Amino acid sequence: MDTLDTVDIQILRTLQENARLTTKELAARVHLSTTPVFERLKRLESNGYIKKYIAVLDAEKLNQGFVVFCNVKMHRMSHDIAEQFSQMVKGIPEVTECYNVSGSFDYLLKVHAANMKYYREFVLNVLGSIEGLGSIESTFVMDTIKNDYGIHF
Repeated sequence: MDTLDTVDIQILRTLQENARLTTKELAARVHLSTTPVFERLKRLESNGYIKKYIAVLDAEKLNQGFVVFCNVKMHRMSHDIAEQFSQMVKGIPEVTECYNVSGSFDYLLKVHAANMKYYREFVLNVLGSIEGLGSIESTFVMDTIKNDYGIHF
């Protein structure tokens, strides 16, 4: 963060609230003209501070509101097994997040599904087909209390 000044931080914070702002609107909010804001945005993007711009969708309205946190334990771990698992998970659209974690399990997956029946089939036919998978523990989300997408700095 030492390469970011207060204006860069203000730009990032403003974009986290609304990434659809035009460069002109963003410039007005950070009290600069359009050209320097455009140049700062390009630098922030090229240096990897801004990974991508996305729209946050309503999972319920898209019939994907059944959310499950799935703990995955492999039979054993090695570099090759971890790489294979990572590549497979990246290709599974129902898995929206995947973390390699410490503790009793090896991975934590966030899975979106239509309902319990869909999730059951997903476990049996998709996760169950992963070679080396030892066990799965599922935690079903009953209500979302906080879902904040930004980084607070």
